[in-house]
Amino acid sequence: MAAVSLGTLKLWDSVLEFTKKSQDKGSDPLLWAIHLSSQLNSEGVTLPSTELANLLVSHICWDNNNPISWKFLEKALIFNIVPPLLVLALLSTRVIPKRHTQQAAFRLYMELLKRHAFKLKSHVEFQNYEMITNSIDDVLHLSQTFGIKVNDPGTLLVEFIFSIVWQLVEAALGDEGLLELIGERKLKWNVPQDMELDVSENYGGKMNEYHETLQSKNTVMAAELIGFFLQNKATSRILFLARRNMPTHWRSFIQDIEVLVVNSSALRKSKVMSPEILLQLISDDRKLVTEGKKSNYLHEMHTLMSSSAGISRKVSGSSLWIPLDLVLEDAMDGSQVDTTSAIEIVTRFVKALQAFNGTTWHETFLGLWMAALRLVQRERDPIEGPMPRVDTRMCMLLSVTTLVVSDLVEEEESTPQNNVNCQTTESSKEKRRMELVSSLQSLGDYQSLLTPPQSIVPAANQAAAKAMMLISGINIGSSAYFDLVNMKDMAINISGNLHHLIVEACIARNLLDTSAYYWPGYVTGRINQIPHSMPAQVPGWSTFMKGAPLTPVMVNALASEPASSLAEIEKVFEIAVNGSDDEKIAAATILCGASLIRGWNVQEHSMYFTTRLLSPPPPANYSGNESYLISYAPMLNVLLVGIAPIDCVQMFSLHGLIPQLAGSLMPICEAFGSCGPRSWTLTTGEEISAHALFSNAFALLLKLWRFNHPPLEYGVGDVPPVGSQLTPEYLLLSRNSQLVSNGAYEDRNRRRLSVVAKTSCPNPIFVDSFPKLKAWYRQHQACLAATLSGIVHSPVHQIVDSLLNMIFTKINKKQTLNSVSGSSTSSSPGSEDASLRPKLPAWDVLEAVPFVVDAALTACAHGRLSPRELCTGLKDLADFLPASLAIIVSYFSAEVSRGVWKPVFMNGTDWPSPAANLSNVEEHIKNILAATNVNVPRLFAGIRSPFTLPLPLAAFVSLTITYKLDKASQRFLNLAGPALESLAAGCPWPCMPIVAALWSQKAKKWSDFLVFSSSRTVFLHDNDAVTQLLKSCFTVTLGLNYSLVSSQGGVGALLGHGFGSNFYGEISPVAPGFLYLRVYRSIRDIMFLREDIISLMMQCVKDIASSTGKTPKRKHETRYGQVSLATSLTKVKLGAQLGASILWISGGQGLVQSLIQETLPSWFISVHKTEQEEIGGAVSMLSGYALAYFTVLCGAFAWGVDSSLSASKWRPKTLGSHMEFLAGALNGKITLGCDPITWHSYVTAFVNLMVSCVPNWVMEVDVEVLKRLCKGLRQWNEEELALKLLEAGGVGTMGAAAELISQTDS
Repeated sequence: MAAVSLGTLKLWDSVLEFTKKSQDKGSDPLLWAIHLSSQLNSEGVTLPSTELANLLVSHICWDNNNPISWKFLEKALIFNIVPPLLVLALLSTRVIPKRHTQQAAFRLYMELLKRHAFKLKSHVEFQNYEMITNSIDDVLHLSQTFGIKVNDPGTLLVEFIFSIVWQLVEAALGDEGLLELIGERKLKWNVPQDMELDVSENYGGKMNEYHETLQSKNTVMAAELIGFFLQNKATSRILFLARRNMPTHWRSFIQDIEVLVVNSSALRKSKVMSPEILLQLISDDRKLVTEGKKSNYLHEMHTLMSSSAGISRKVSGSSLWIPLDLVLEDAMDGSQVDTTSAIEIVTRFVKALQAFNGTTWHETFLGLWMAALRLVQRERDPIEGPMPRVDTRMCMLLSVTTLVVSDLVEEEESTPQNNVNCQTTESSKEKRRMELVSSLQSLGDYQSLLTPPQSIVPAANQAAAKAMMLISGINIGSSAYFDLVNMKDMAINISGNLHHLIVEACIARNLLDTSAYYWPGYVTGRINQIPHSMPAQVPGWSTFMKGAPLTPVMVNALASEPASSLAEIEKVFEIAVNGSDDEKIAAATILCGASLIRGWNVQEHSMYFTTRLLSPPPPANYSGNESYLISYAPMLNVLLVGIAPIDCVQMFSLHGLIPQLAGSLMPICEAFGSCGPRSWTLTTGEEISAHALFSNAFALLLKLWRFNHPPLEYGVGDVPPVGSQLTPEYLLLSRNSQLVSNGAYEDRNRRRLSVVAKTSCPNPIFVDSFPKLKAWYRQHQACLAATLSGIVHSPVHQIVDSLLNMIFTKINKKQTLNSVSGSSTSSSPGSEDASLRPKLPAWDVLEAVPFVVDAALTACAHGRLSPRELCTGLKDLADFLPASLAIIVSYFSAEVSRGVWKPVFMNGTDWPSPAANLSNVEEHIKNILAATNVNVPRLFAGIRSPFTLPLPLAAFVSLTITYKLDKASQRFLNLAGPALESLAAGCPWPCMPIVAALWSQKAKKWSDFLVFSSSRTVFLHDNDAVTQLLKSCFTVTLGLNYSLVSSQGGVGALLGHGFGSNFYGEISPVAPGFLYLRVYRSIRDIMFLREDIISLMMQCVKDIASSTGKTPKRKHETRYGQVSLATSLTKVKLGAQLGASILWISGGQGLVQSLIQETLPSWFISVHKTEQEEIGGAVSMLSGYALAYFTVLCGAFAWGVDSSLSASKWRPKTLGSHMEFLAGALNGKITLGCDPITWHSYVTAFVNLMVSCVPNWVMEVDVEVLKRLCKGLRQWNEEELALKLLEAGGVGTMGAAAELISQTDS
């Protein structure tokens, strides 16, 4: 080794000696370079040589700083004897610090930069790149400075160019005396102006005019060179990689340039680079396009589809937001609640549509408001029935939507200025708040959407009056002023609308201020005076806040008028927690009153406080063995009754409070179900029993999941369950997950819910904490899964006999009723004896109820009990313990599914008869289905007598008919109603129409609702009917079928006007999309939807292509038929949006995951019949783009476009598997059967959409997969697309992207 080292030293000594002699002789640099190259090759030195680069630079600096030495260096660079980047790196560290005394050297250094730094291709294609890379890294300390290891030529190129340009920026700042303007930040490259005093004697002690001029020119050239790097196509893309992957450093870099732009005199002297140009170069995300343009048909489609904004502008306004309309309308189905907040879901959809439609936030906010307004307008002519009404829709408009907007605005304002997209001035950055304001101003132009429902008119008028009073100069203090002013007493007629309510909701959440009242046209007229005859004190929020006591009159006033501020709600809550028993009841009454239902400005707070009150803290002096909740019984009952209506439950669901509600209800059920019979008498004289309170809590708890369904009936994939799969365990799991929120996601709504969870109960809750509830739930699951087992000699046996004796005391003494155990019991005639009622805790009664019902149903089946006696007995049991109705429901549901009971004749003698109106129900069902082009042959064959129902179903419907339609019974009918519908729907046709006919006779005002419910059950077992309905959804939305509701397509044709009645007062047909949203929850096997939706989309593509003509034949023709290509792509995009929305709504993340991981690969591998002979390539191309939009939108709806939502954690695995499939197919490892044009258009569109709309997704994909995918794209000559994919891949693909740039752009 020593000999080798010695030989090496001698070699470089001889090279240096040869160079000095050539320099002294004035040899031709060309001959010097040729001779030197030959010598090094003969010595086996690998070229370019890092040792020679160090030697030559050291030779020049500074003993041989003369023109010929620089010429030798230049020839060495040209002949590739030395690596250019290393030479430039070495010079930068030597020359730039000496630029004050070595002006000529600095000038020559910049000339070398101009000549060699832009030749990128040569910098990544050399043999000994590791040695060169390490040498440059050692000189400039790139890895240490940027925190990214330099381990490949591409990464080196990015960090080198970034560092060189930054050095020039700092040098220019130093030369112009601007370093103090960059604040306390340290210089990145330590290149201040040299302050040496031992200057050349030629200077005569001071810098002469020549050197001053040269230095000034150097500064100008440095500034120009900075601009050239930012302006050059190749180096600007290299710097763009630095911008994406080194955001913190880039921010500092841009700040330095901004100081230079604003203050540099050199820039103003330049003839080629002005401050304005440089400013544009650093602030404008310029679109980089390929120089060579393809002119074929495929490229035109590629270009159009890659610009989602261009396509979006061609779609009518409402059609852009069809997914929002669908998801909002879907949330109105009261048959099931959701653990995921509508705020989170709507936010996810808004972000996705904003990204893929390419709209501004003004357009996005306006689209959201209009979709929410359309939701309210669909309740314009409602039908009667047990379902959410206008209050739920107003909650979505004024509370949920406003919170969505608030979260989006706060997201931008609370996030530090984006490190990547740095802007020069604050005003140039798009501010969502400003866009929101402009969208709200524009909203006033859509008067047809702003007309309030009749019940909302007073609130709208009051909002308008508030604005009018303020602009009239009348100080109203707060909205509580209206406690004292009757609207009828106003001097002029005031007409408010939904616009006024929206603005008030935004003001309440600090999105606007009262300057909105002065918008042109917001209010008309002025109030010159206010009524003088005002009472001194009127019970209301204003007097309450001043300290007035909670008298009965005051409580009634506060419960009837919604609170206007959080402070008012907080004061009520404090009274509920710390007040006397009577005050607690009063406060609970107020919280569950108008503030909960229509206090839109504080609605979420009313719900939060109500939920917290359901989990009150233990009293300070609490002691005893029973639960402390018993002492809160009166207040808890008020709360339970107050939130029981369907609208309330649905609003809790919209706000994501179902897990919290479940966590609060379970302790109540456990406590009051375990205590013996007791009652509480209120000051009003009303008596509340423990059984009644337990039943209220238990019925409300069971509404939170489909308790009468098998728990795994709707299993999909390995992701969290969709709504229909909810169980008590999952509800608590969701609730507990909010407690341990670690802030990994930026979901502001989840943060709010986490605060509520922690304040209600800071510890996790598990089903094991409630042994009685757990025991019942296990028994309930067992009853659903199998028949009842015997209970001989068990404690339950005695309770069963006691209950049978209680409910059948009126049966003749000689009749015998056998219990499940085989024993018998008889009841004596006479009036009901209260002493027969067992004194048992509710849980003990519930445990026995299934056996009681089984015994009664068996007795009826064998003729020992008449149908009337059976129903009367079951009604008595439900009256004794209302919660028993839930057990009866689950028992009947299980028994019907087993099919062991004989049908009974609904003949009007033993059982009620539906004959009076069954034909009418049948005709309405046919009309509803026919209006959506759904044809079910067996349905149109007609329903003929005799009419039969399975015995359990007949008993169940007869039992429910015995209930009165009053407020007290409504809570339990709301529980039994959906179960009855599900039970009847699961039975053979025409069980559901028979049930509907029977109930229509009981509740005529519900007949339309019952008919509609019957029409939904047609789709339960008939997947073909579902497919027909989906086809109607696509055809009406795209305007492809002129025989349906509308030939214009769009959201109006898809969702129509909701429910409504025709001229004769009968239910009118509903739009297909509206019907589907009320149907899909009844579909047992949703997996078939994947193939069906894809098939329908492909058929729609064919129809679109057929309606627009043939493929263009002329080279530059942009139209085929009468409709442009862009118009066809618009319809394709609309169809993809519809398909993605339906798929996600129907099956959530599980169905989306299954689609991407299983269905799509299978579809591409399979062979499909095409009609290319007729349509040409248009169908194949459009099909690929339709599938790409569909797939990416499905992912966006399921996971979100960013990582701010917890749902995004499922994205990397599913997306990664699909990208692996794409790469494998492109690299020839997977054989495809689909049309190659379809495959090409799918892949290019899929990748284009990812890099253009959701680039952060690319960073979640494995780097090697991305590189393989890019290799395949380049084989298709899609270099630009491959480069975009690598650019979006993050640090892992930065080097590969730089190498590709150097090969294609330089």
